[in-house]
Amino acid sequence: MAQSRHIVRAAASNDFSAGRLLIITAIAIMSVLAAIAISAAAEEPDYAIERAAMVRTIVSYSAEVNLATGRDRITPGVLEAMGIVPRHEFVPEGVRRQAYADRPLPIGYGQTISQPFIVALMTDLLQVEPNNVVLEIGTGSGYQAAVLARLAREVHTIEIVPALADAAAQRLQRLGYVNVATRLGDGYYGWQEAAPFDGIIVTAAASQIPPPLIQQLKPGGRMVIPVGAPFALQYLVLVEVDGERKVRTRQLLPVQFVPLAGRN
Repeated sequence: MAQSRHIVRAAASNDFSAGRLLIITAIAIMSVLAAIAISAAAEEPDYAIERAAMVRTIVSYSAEVNLATGRDRITPGVLEAMGIVPRHEFVPEGVRRQAYADRPLPIGYGQTISQPFIVALMTDLLQVEPNNVVLEIGTGSGYQAAVLARLAREVHTIEIVPALADAAAQRLQRLGYVNVATRLGDGYYGWQEAAPFDGIIVTAAASQIPPPLIQQLKPGGRMVIPVGAPFALQYLVLVEVDGERKVRTRQLLPVQFVPLAGRN
C-alpha cells in the first residue's frame, strides 16, 4: 500500500514557545531512538540497524506532510511501537531483507504490507490511548495490529482472505500479542459484537466510508480510512464522531492502497 508522495513544508516559527516545544519534541524523539537501539541490541544486528533507520525516515517524512495532516510530528509512543515491533516477522521470507525499507511489500493473494511511514501516520492520527479498544479492517500479515497492540488495551482485526487470516492469527499468537483478537470476515460490516470502538483503522481503499463502521465508533471516536476508486486517486480521510454523534470528515493527503474487498 504505497503512499503517493505529498510533500508540504511549513514555514518556520519565530515564536519562543514554539521553539521550546520543538526542542522538547526533538529530545523525546532522540530518547525513543536510544531506547530502540538498546532494546534491539540482542537481536540480529542488520535488523536492529534497519529498524532504527526506518524510524529516522518516519521522523523525517512526518515534517514534510504537517500542513496536510495537521500533525507536525509522529508522537514518541508511536515511534517507540514502530521501533520495537519486528516488521521482518510480518513479511515473506523472500523479501525479509527489505522489511524496513519505506515501501509496501507483497504478502501474497494480491495484498501488501503498507510502507512504514503510512503505518505510523495512520496510527498517529488515531490518537490511541492505553485504555482504548481499536478495530482494524484488513489484517493482512498482522503488522498494523501488532503496532496498535503496543498502544491500545484491545485490538480487534478482521481479514477477508482465509489464508491471510489464519497465518496472521498464528503469527500474532506466536509473537505474544495476547491483546489482539482476529476474525475472518467482511470488514465492511465491522465487528458489531465488540463495538463500540475508540478508533477504527482501515488498511484498504473503500469507494465510500462504510456506514456500519461509523455506527460502531464511540462518541469522540476516530477512524482513518483511504477512500477512492481502485487503482485511481485516493485520499486518506480522517473521520471524527463528536459527543452528539455528528460526523466530521477531512481529506488529508493522496495515497494508493489496494481496494477493500467484500461488500465494498
